[in-house]
Amino acid sequence: MKNGLKVAVIGGGSSYTPELIEGFIERHEEFPVQELFLVDINEGKEKLETIGELARRMIQKGGVPIHLTLTFDREEAIKGADFVITQLRIGMLEARSRDERIPLRYQCIGQETTGAGGFAKALRTIPVILDICRDIAKYAPEAFLINFTNPAGVVTEAVNKYSTVKVIGLCNLPINTRKQLAEYFNVESGEIEIEMAGINHLNWTTKIRVKNKDVTDSFLNGEADLKGFNMNNIPDLEWNRDFLRALGALPCGYHRYYYKEDEVLKHQLEQLQETGTRADEVKKVEAALFKRYQDPNLSIKPPELAQRGGAFYSEAAVNIMSSIYNNKKDIQTVNVQNNGILSCLPETASIEVNCMIDRQGAHPIQLTTKIDARIRGLLQMVKAYEELTIEAAVHGDYSMGLLALTTHPLVKSASVAEKILQDILDENKTFLPQFFSKSKTV
Repeated sequence: MKNGLKVAVIGGGSSYTPELIEGFIERHEEFPVQELFLVDINEGKEKLETIGELARRMIQKGGVPIHLTLTFDREEAIKGADFVITQLRIGMLEARSRDERIPLRYQCIGQETTGAGGFAKALRTIPVILDICRDIAKYAPEAFLINFTNPAGVVTEAVNKYSTVKVIGLCNLPINTRKQLAEYFNVESGEIEIEMAGINHLNWTTKIRVKNKDVTDSFLNGEADLKGFNMNNIPDLEWNRDFLRALGALPCGYHRYYYKEDEVLKHQLEQLQETGTRADEVKKVEAALFKRYQDPNLSIKPPELAQRGGAFYSEAAVNIMSSIYNNKKDIQTVNVQNNGILSCLPETASIEVNCMIDRQGAHPIQLTTKIDARIRGLLQMVKAYEELTIEAAVHGDYSMGLLALTTHPLVKSASVAEKILQDILDENKTFLPQFFSKSKTV
């Protein structure tokens, strides 16, 4: 890999981009980005320009030799790139709002990455990502695709199944969990080792080591408050200690949608009446952020960005790319193809586990913990949903879509799944040509 690196960010007008720029500046010595392309669509022109001007001020203040290009030409951005980062939201926040509202009509949880909302997002997103992959295969065949686009695990699996591109799916949840555990034990995050097992937004921390000492059992049997082991966009409902002891692992924040479904649904329905969905909150946060970004005197990532929910995004992104570039052979938790690591899932499934990172990419590490019925049942059910969702998205297959929704634990029945699917198709026609481009009954 050459010394002067080219990085293309697809979805460069995202409010998260300043987080990424900060990472490139702070770690430029170990990850020397020379050419940085921020690319977006014409509808995002104003946001891209705002982000671009802030990025230029940040780069100038940081004193690093990064040449920044803003473009709407995806081919130009990808050509010769070493890394391509995808951080897309097809349909923008208006589509997210629909994704969250449609399931709530039928007393089902509305969430942008899992359940019926995540399904809708996957249908819109997978064809676009695969189109980007065709460009990568043509114009930068040796590049690594670092995918942050949600639902990250589903997207990563679709790329592995329907593309030749080298892809690693990334989420800030694992790095957040490690930092939250470090705070809990009052140590530096580098003194925490964790083993994670599962899939994106459905993973379990099965081992915790502090300063090389296994503290898993003492942690699960402890009595301290467990609030805070969560993400900003999820109600912080505390885990019951008896439940954790029975489970034998720390669930991730997104498990609250499954293990505390009734409480979360009640919270969402109340929130819908009072303030709207999480998407409506994010719209307000983003509007304030972009107003802040427009300040010509701003030349750093503003602290208000933390309200957006993307904490440690840049750390996760630069960690993985630097480890590939520098052949570090360190351990990070990312989304990769299963290849037998989780024997209860298909070989081709995307899983989220600890991996060794070198210049060839991410290599999953064999687990030290056996995945038994306490975890296996829910994991297999949601993975089956993901497999069906990919087929529905790629082929515009109504039947696969209906089965996918019916299979998901957060959709109450086949009849409810049918109603939700029809609403998703009706309200996303512009973004789902694969379902409407040929004669079929939907």
